[in-house]
Amino acid sequence: MSEMKQQATRAALAVFVLLAWTTAAAQQQLEVQTIAETEETVRTASGATETRRVPAGRVIPGDKVHYTVSFTNVGAESADDVVVTNPIDPSLTYVTGSASGADMTVEFSVDGGTSFGGADSLVVRDEQGDRPAQPDDYTHIRWTLDGELDAGTTGVARFAATVN
Repeated sequence: MSEMKQQATRAALAVFVLLAWTTAAAQQQLEVQTIAETEETVRTASGATETRRVPAGRVIPGDKVHYTVSFTNVGAESADDVVVTNPIDPSLTYVTGSASGADMTVEFSVDGGTSFGGADSLVVRDEQGDRPAQPDDYTHIRWTLDGELDAGTTGVARFAATVN
């Protein structure tokens, strides 16, 4: 198998094994689902073109994958301290500015999920010394809900990454 084909296969697998997890307290009453999508451009019956998202299938280096992490409070009471953490597979690079979530604080990790901070505050050390972290340094994304998640309510967190 060629090196490019092997990379594409690894990237496709990364798309489907990317999982989110929640804090221990919230795990008791949250169901979490992650979907991965790519965009395709199609021509409509009128001849116009439109872009739509479709489930990610085979991806190749350079493709952008859009992730949607939904979390539903299936418990009988409100959930507080809801934190959703998603690793970024090494075969992917986070797309700057793509992480979002209503009423959520978004932070990143460059050390395997040990510590988190805002994108502007992260520093990595390389051969030349300390430097500001770049999106390809990110190992995890963390969303912290700014309030409670009522029983029966679903929250949504999103981000995009490019296949290396």
